Amino acid sequence: MSMSEYVVELRDCTKIFPGVKALDNMQLAVKPGEILGLIGENGAGKSTLIKVLTGVHQADSGSVYVNGQQMQFKNPNDSAAAGIACVYQELNIEKLLSITDNIFINKWIKGSNGLLDYKAMHAKAKEVMASLGQDVDPTKPAGTFGMGVQQMIEIAKAVLIDAKMIIMDEPTSSLGEKEVEQLMATCRKLRNQGVGIVFVSHKLEELFTLCDRVTVIRDGQYIDTRDIADWNNDSLIAAMVGRTLDNLFPKEYGTKGEVMLEAKNLVEGGVLDDVSFKAYGGQVLGFAGLVGAGRTETMRAVFGADPLDSGKIFVKGKEVSIKSPAQAIKNGIALLTEDRKGQGLVLAESVKNNLILANLKGFSSGFFLNFGKIAKAAEDNIGALRIKTPTADERVGQLSGGNQQKVVIGKWVNTDCDIFIFDEPTRGIDVGAKIEVYNVMNRLVKEGKCVIMVSSELPEILGMSDRVYVMRGGKIMAEVERDSKHFNQESLMKAAWGGNINE
Repeated sequence: MSMSEYVVELRDCTKIFPGVKALDNMQLAVKPGEILGLIGENGAGKSTLIKVLTGVHQADSGSVYVNGQQMQFKNPNDSAAAGIACVYQELNIEKLLSITDNIFINKWIKGSNGLLDYKAMHAKAKEVMASLGQDVDPTKPAGTFGMGVQQMIEIAKAVLIDAKMIIMDEPTSSLGEKEVEQLMATCRKLRNQGVGIVFVSHKLEELFTLCDRVTVIRDGQYIDTRDIADWNNDSLIAAMVGRTLDNLFPKEYGTKGEVMLEAKNLVEGGVLDDVSFKAYGGQVLGFAGLVGAGRTETMRAVFGADPLDSGKIFVKGKEVSIKSPAQAIKNGIALLTEDRKGQGLVLAESVKNNLILANLKGFSSGFFLNFGKIAKAAEDNIGALRIKTPTADERVGQLSGGNQQKVVIGKWVNTDCDIFIFDEPTRGIDVGAKIEVYNVMNRLVKEGKCVIMVSSELPEILGMSDRVYVMRGGKIMAEVERDSKHFNQESLMKAAWGGNINE
């Protein structure tokens, strides 16, 4: 192996933060003209690895080589000068500035008179964006364009510094289907020009579509790198979570109890069209359907977040009036949405304090919070949900996405609710964290509680539900029991697309 077989190589890298070994003897090697997939659960060390490569963090030990030359990056400028660029998940775009200004920020082209040569910069910006498949007016503010174009502006910056390696950090998380195809085409084009690309994603199908090789990391350690042909879904998942998941969905059964929640003829103009359903204690009720079918809207209506035009809601057989989320909670209904930030996590607060937010009453006597009880509950939750955090006092904003999701769940489990609505509870979290979420559902069901799960992933619906409603266009299309012959992907898909399965 010649010294420069790799454009960028990380060897034996260790990085320790107080209380956490974020990287432990980590390895990564990227060839010129290849797309290397990088995958690991949330908290596996992907972000830290990226920050070491881009000079944001300095490793405690280990070294980075660029084209066989050992490098020391004291800051991001050093790494950029060495030809390493990163397109972060949270795009670094100044929305009010023009595309040109965004691309040339700190890299201005000056004319012989020493003034900025905007004519040259606009022309170059137009040319670089066109090379990335974007026909745009570079004089317009970047914020007037969609996420796809904004991402291409970030990639254009990398092309402009003549990057030898570009890291793409979860680049498709906020893109539509067309934009994802465009991004992939761009990645292939850059690969053909000899650029090395590190493609960080937790969508397995993207890795199989795009990558030449895939590296798996786990708990800050390097696990394996193989050619894409030598991986499949199961082997990737097993490498990521360190156990084979013969059963991705650890379904456990409760005892079917009374009807906990019943909705009758819910109507919300243009959104819900005569929706009725029943949910029992000791069971998971799944809601399937395509995006925009009205499932989330149904749950928001039940939770009092959106007003209904007509319809009735019964809790344990008694009609209730729910005009606000506060009234829903009073009636024992908890709603977990997929939006963790807006879901009422206070990112600047500790894990412990977030866990008790929804039930301050239960943790106080009179005016005083019972700190012993809070600390005990926090420790119990952190253990039961396997929340990866150095201590209960760590700020929630410091945790990985999957662990933030578990804190949201813990927060609701600490209330005395009987009806738990999970809206896309595992979207955007990795396989291992998903299992923990399913285990929480199992636990609630075993306690006789009622769990309703809205999910766009059919395997998850089939894996965890006792009964499923399929929605389309604000209507219920089908109700399917677990032991029915229609309890399969084909039938549910058919119903979701508007077909009748109950003939």
